[in-house]
Amino acid sequence: MDRYSVFVPRLITSKEYFAPGHRACIGCGEALAVRHVCKALGKDVIIANATGCMEIVSSALPTTTWRVPWIHSLFENTAAVASGIESGLKVLQRKGRGPDKKVTVVAMGGDGSTCDIGLQALSGAMERGHNFIYVCFDNEAYMNTGIQRSSATPFGATTSTSPAGKKGIGQVTWKKNMPAIAAAHAIPYVATACPSYPFDLFEKVKRAKEIEGPAYIHVFSVCPTGWRSAPELSVKLGRLAVETGVFPLYEIVHGEYKLSMDCSPLRPLVEYTKVQGRFRHLTEDVVQQIQERVVKNYADLQKKASG
Repeated sequence: MDRYSVFVPRLITSKEYFAPGHRACIGCGEALAVRHVCKALGKDVIIANATGCMEIVSSALPTTTWRVPWIHSLFENTAAVASGIESGLKVLQRKGRGPDKKVTVVAMGGDGSTCDIGLQALSGAMERGHNFIYVCFDNEAYMNTGIQRSSATPFGATTSTSPAGKKGIGQVTWKKNMPAIAAAHAIPYVATACPSYPFDLFEKVKRAKEIEGPAYIHVFSVCPTGWRSAPELSVKLGRLAVETGVFPLYEIVHGEYKLSMDCSPLRPLVEYTKVQGRFRHLTEDVVQQIQERVVKNYADLQKKASG
């Protein structure tokens, strides 16, 4: 499917399960992503949510943004909490005391709680085969606590703990490939998604709901505050990330890679980096280095998708 193809969605509800009135920053791509994911999940769901931006902006007592059952967990144990919920529901069903309908168990976390602090709990849950969906909302740093780098922070980005300074480069390691790590657990469904392509996101959440076993969805979430980008550019930045190959959209279904859209030829990386303050210090040589890495990774993904 090319970048100009139209995703044909299933029926999308007008109901909002992540209500307006939260305290997210203007232009927050993560809040938009959470809203879309919740609409796709529907009301028959129990969500375990790690500490992070979405927990902070949505649950200031005595109010809540959540219109579905929702549990705040620690940074490191979201997948473990979801595992317990899923196991508890199975026991209730076995005893004839459970709900008479399917209830989808979902764990949500940012890139910090997913790729770093909570990786051990997530790995264990996937290895044990729990029937749940894990959604990572990736804004590429620990934004809630002061824009510190995470293992999902891209090479060259400046953060409060990987500052570029006068002569530095910023982040000196490459972004962790978390979808590949999830796929290495031989789980039935892994996908990447972006709220800038909402119908694609809806479809992937629906497929994750329908599949039996662990499902992992990695969602690109633009952060104007941490990326120092204009709030009105959040949707455009998501599209640029996909079209430059920085964040390709694909699925891994029972180990088989499928590109959701083929963006060849890729748009120049500079179109993406030039509108973000976190990359403002990069020289042309460094941008070219990143460009070469992006092109290689995209070519490798295309090979996997072509069989």
